[in-house]
Amino acid sequence: QVQVVESGGGLVQPGGSLRLSCAASGSIFSIYAMGWYRQAPGNRRELVAAITSGGSTNYVDSVRGRFTISRDNAKNTVYLQMNNLNAEDTAVYYCNAEVVVSTSLPKNNYWGKGTQVTVSS
Repeated sequence: QVQVVESGGGLVQPGGSLRLSCAASGSIFSIYAMGWYRQAPGNRRELVAAITSGGSTNYVDSVRGRFTISRDNAKNTVYLQMNNLNAEDTAVYYCNAEVVVSTSLPKNNYWGKGTQVTVSS
């Protein structure tokens, strides 16, 4: 069993900052990419940022330069530092981890339950 748990969401004013954390735990052999997705009401879930085990990153254009993804491989944890937030960033943010639980099994995607980020004055 693998659990993925996000934390750090909340209400912030426009221009403010938040830092999201996501920890994976359980029967983990290794983790490949970890990523943050978000879904606003009426919208599809979209990839916000992702990071490989080697530290390569990619971002959706709308957050590049404002958000920074990082990870601590020893703690199976990924972070998302969000700066200069605006109303369009309001969404539920989900963490995803590509986990290998055994060398005899392929990697699988595991999702957290999400954390709400609301940007409003």
